[in-house]
Amino acid sequence: MPPSASGRARSKWGADVEINAAVLYAKREAMKVEPLDLAPPGAGEVLIRMGAAGVCHSDYHVISGQAGHEFPVVLGHEGAGEVIAAGAGVEKVKVGDHVVLSWIPYCGTCFFCKAGQSHLCQTHKGPLWDGTMLDGTCRLHNTDGPVRHLSMLACWASHAVVPEISCVPIPPDVPFEVAALLGCAVTTGVGAVVNRAKVKAGSTVAVVGAGGVGLSIIMGAKMVGAARIVAVDAAAHTEQMARNLGATDFIDANEDVHAQLMALTDDIGADYVFEAVGKPALQRTCLELTRPGGQLTFVGMAGNEATIELPTTGITRQEKTVTGSIFGSAHTDRDFRLYAEHFACGRLPVERLIGRRYSLEQINTAIDDMLAGKPGRGVILFDEDGAP
Repeated sequence: MPPSASGRARSKWGADVEINAAVLYAKREAMKVEPLDLAPPGAGEVLIRMGAAGVCHSDYHVISGQAGHEFPVVLGHEGAGEVIAAGAGVEKVKVGDHVVLSWIPYCGTCFFCKAGQSHLCQTHKGPLWDGTMLDGTCRLHNTDGPVRHLSMLACWASHAVVPEISCVPIPPDVPFEVAALLGCAVTTGVGAVVNRAKVKAGSTVAVVGAGGVGLSIIMGAKMVGAARIVAVDAAAHTEQMARNLGATDFIDANEDVHAQLMALTDDIGADYVFEAVGKPALQRTCLELTRPGGQLTFVGMAGNEATIELPTTGITRQEKTVTGSIFGSAHTDRDFRLYAEHFACGRLPVERLIGRRYSLEQINTAIDDMLAGKPGRGVILFDEDGAP
């Protein structure tokens, strides 16, 4: 049975309002931008007027069917906007705050949260995968019934009701298009460098895949002082953007990547290698790019059942570390603010990551451009003066 619509909050937004949203009704279909009814925020929830939302490959995993999500659903999990109403009991944010939205809400009390690993919190896994809010119901609906929320955010819409725990306030002088990218690509990439791999200044870093996340890894590596940053991608037109964000070298993935990297590193390999595509064949290849004693970090996401074979004796003899990083191993309340500060100080030039800008009505073009490998991150911009 589909989840029911929520009860109504006591606020000036005490009735449903009509918004515009990009709705996916079945896998491999085009998104439909159309009016939906949005219920007011319930207890512990806030209403967001969206300022910007990123177009991420993880959204396409829902479209392709890889994610196994139920339909209909409003996609979008990388976004930022302004709080314009709050439900009962909201304390973390207030009306008027500019916030970055987090697609992994955490409880703060479980084993993982207490261990400082809130990005691994499993408490809200059920509703998160079901596409509902924390209480198991939906705030979005059309004439046929409820419409689900990707990651409790559904930010490919003019407005969104989200849990307050998914909101992190940031300074209002951070542009929404920059703030939105802090919500996934930047945090995933920079956090993999800073929190998971702990890249050291003066080291050599190789980044396989120069999409939004890979470019963010490059930014993070430059920020921490890596001496050589090698970008690897099959699309030669991504080279300039990779260099603009900090890459010192570029290798065409269609050529002999191993030979070229060894030539750049005196036949040693890279201290740190990041796979940011999510393809098992590339993940296995990346191990050969990692020097003895070095670290390989998987950041790209393949299918849930993806596996690779690893030469365990070789890993032991060469003391290579193989690990993964989800969402930049982030504590979002800390890291979203920190990365916003790094942006403001010029240490993280997030604005250079933006390759294209679209209106919500252009969402299908934005998806096609992403799949075509156009450089940089695509961003949907909304009318900040709009109101439901």
